[in-house]
Amino acid sequence: MAYPEPLEQLIASFERFPGVGRRTAERLAFHVLREPSARELAGAIERALRETRLCRECCNVARSSPCELCADPKRDSTLICVVEQPKDVEAIERARVFRGRYHVLMGALNPAEGSEGEQLFVAPLVERVARGGVAEVILATDPDAEGEATARLVLEALAVLEQPVRVTRMARGLPAGSAIEYLHRGVFEDALEGRIELRLTRRPAPGA
Repeated sequence: MAYPEPLEQLIASFERFPGVGRRTAERLAFHVLREPSARELAGAIERALRETRLCRECCNVARSSPCELCADPKRDSTLICVVEQPKDVEAIERARVFRGRYHVLMGALNPAEGSEGEQLFVAPLVERVARGGVAEVILATDPDAEGEATARLVLEALAVLEQPVRVTRMARGLPAGSAIEYLHRGVFEDALEGRIELRLTRRPAPGA
């Protein structure tokens, strides 16, 4: 016996989330049906969609554009820390060791899971650096295979700029295979202080 069409649609909606298969989607759907607070969840989703947006500068999720961090004149606009997700910004801000600006890629390069380079916000970063005023780009992607591949993608994208920019990678203190969001202040401090410079290999711009 097939599920009613509205339930099938709900299950299909859950299946679109990363890492959620059919069985997990079914469990979530049935939980929503029997959970009294499900209507609150629906309202929260609608409000989040209505009242949040992507910052036009850093691509982070915010209630306004530019976001509070980009609009803060006390932050160093010559330093841009590139991270994979908004949760990484929150983690670094919680550590209180960085006073520059951010750029959020909204993902990591992982073709096996459907995440291609074109889906990441790399182009807005290149455009931002090309406008000038940026002295250093710090790559703070996760120290795992996907994070390293993403860092290489960003490095190659920045290499086409006519005016080269200093690119560094957070290094000392970042355990391999870990994730930015789980690290504490001391680790961030060591990683930022011990960051290493990456060499930009100039490539001709497309169509040149």
